[in-house]
Amino acid sequence: MDMSSVARMKTIPLGLSRIVATAMILTLAALPLRAAPQHGIAMYGKPALPPDFVSLPYVNPDAPKGGRIVMGVGGSFNSLNPYIVTGTPVEGLSLYTFETLMARSIDEPFSLYGLLAESVDTDESHTWVEYTLRPQAKFSDGSPVTVEDVMWSYETLGTKGHPRYRGAWSRVAKMEQTGPRSIRFTFTEPDRELALLMGMRPILKKADWAGKDFEKSSLDLHIGSGPYTVGKVEPGRYISFRRDPDYWGKDLAINRGRFNFDEIRYDYFADENGLFQAFTAGLTNSYREPNAARWQNGFDIPAIASGAVVKSEIPHSRPSGMIGFVMNLRNPIFDDWRVREALIDAFNFEFVNMTLNGGTEPRITSYFSNSVLGMDHGPATGRVADLLAPFAADLPPGTIEGYSLPVGSAERSLDRKNLKTAVGLLADAGWTVQDGVLKNAAGEPFAFEILLAAGSTEAQSIIDIYVEALKRLGISPTVTVADTAQFKERTDRYAFDMTYIWRALSLSPGNEQYLYWGSEVADLPGARNWAGIKSPAVDSLIGAMLNSANTDDFIAATQALDRVLTAGRTVIPLWFSKTSKIAHSANLHYPERIPLYGDWPGFQPEVWWYED
Repeated sequence: MDMSSVARMKTIPLGLSRIVATAMILTLAALPLRAAPQHGIAMYGKPALPPDFVSLPYVNPDAPKGGRIVMGVGGSFNSLNPYIVTGTPVEGLSLYTFETLMARSIDEPFSLYGLLAESVDTDESHTWVEYTLRPQAKFSDGSPVTVEDVMWSYETLGTKGHPRYRGAWSRVAKMEQTGPRSIRFTFTEPDRELALLMGMRPILKKADWAGKDFEKSSLDLHIGSGPYTVGKVEPGRYISFRRDPDYWGKDLAINRGRFNFDEIRYDYFADENGLFQAFTAGLTNSYREPNAARWQNGFDIPAIASGAVVKSEIPHSRPSGMIGFVMNLRNPIFDDWRVREALIDAFNFEFVNMTLNGGTEPRITSYFSNSVLGMDHGPATGRVADLLAPFAADLPPGTIEGYSLPVGSAERSLDRKNLKTAVGLLADAGWTVQDGVLKNAAGEPFAFEILLAAGSTEAQSIIDIYVEALKRLGISPTVTVADTAQFKERTDRYAFDMTYIWRALSLSPGNEQYLYWGSEVADLPGARNWAGIKSPAVDSLIGAMLNSANTDDFIAATQALDRVLTAGRTVIPLWFSKTSKIAHSANLHYPERIPLYGDWPGFQPEVWWYED
């Protein structure tokens, strides 16, 4: 209220002034409560870093600029558009050349800080969110990042982009420009995470896509606003990113100590063995070792002895996620939970782990194991039990009572006890061995295909052991190895019975859970619900996570979801590692302070640097 308004009120009679004052109070009370725009946003409470923070806590703010990092990738690529279903996208493009309104700290599960946006505003319930662009934000060609670019990007990704963008977009009731540099999103339903999620969409330059089919895979280069531009690219072989000396955001606190290499390069090789050989030959200078046994015994190379190469283990505190072999519920052969349990019983994890890892790696016991979000393997209690109770009649055995994976024998490839259990379960489900072949009452054999990606030697080794165990049950699956493009095409349309799956899960699970397990996307090509899960319990529990009023409710909802997914028995879980094992040139360095998420997108190469 300005002083002229006060002066005018002095001339109003006393009774009328009270009426006017009351009306003004009621009008103000009717307006939505909002705080002042902030430098960051958190799911609950406030971000850990203050508005005047100097740098992220896990970076070296004085890291020198220069040098190069060369990493290997298995497979191939045929697309420079990472935002659509078609094509096999190249590594790194969305990470280094395109930016989002907000940036994630990999030291906080539920916080974002301004990047292209200088501020963010929302109401207490996160029913809407408003971002204000930085006036200095520019694309690499020098043109400003505008609200028009933001709005076009969100609508295009939401209607034509990969399914991972469409779920959130469907929950936007209104998108509107609210100022010269401001844009607001109003949501259709309660969902606390949406206010954060809408800040994590890549912003594309609208004019750069004029006259082009966004949904068509191509090798055309497009303009971004990020710290790197594409230097050279050879389809299927390599891509090189060069640090942009004119990058608009190089002096932002969120970027201090990050993006230090002059060049980031990804070279492509046919398989995992090719990646390792390229590293030992000096063709790449950083290599992540997925195999624990080779990490211990396979690095007897001159570069290690001379000190030119060092081995680093990066710890983390994130959930195990789910890595294993997923069964496609779209195939009726997997309808019965007893069949799925039998296939899990037949898999002797302890022997596989001993054979391939020397027995060193812990098994994944649930989707969020190794974290506070993971389920308790005993009976559900308290808030978790309350969340599961409405669905009790339709949940598989063990969901509420408690469920644990079978334990096999590390000494023998075949565990007779678990195989006997599997035989009994299959018989209960109507499958018996007839003339050496497992068949149903109609005489139809239990037949299915296992789809593997070419070059995945470890997965192939695991399946070789597993197939031998299945033969004891009268099952002889077909194993098909597909090249990178074929594997992606088949998994995009769910044309498989069983295949290798890897779902990395974080300490801040949210709307992406719908993409992984939600009924709504189970039949949507290109979504990530490979199992084809259609469960009212899963959908409800994801909703409960997103609408939790506090951290305790969020943990309970996630633990309940973990129970339903794990007891659903759609995946044969493998192992995870509590550290990332990285062999690298001694010239490559990383900060002493390791973030909560450890080696996660945002760590290497973002906070590493080159120094002699």
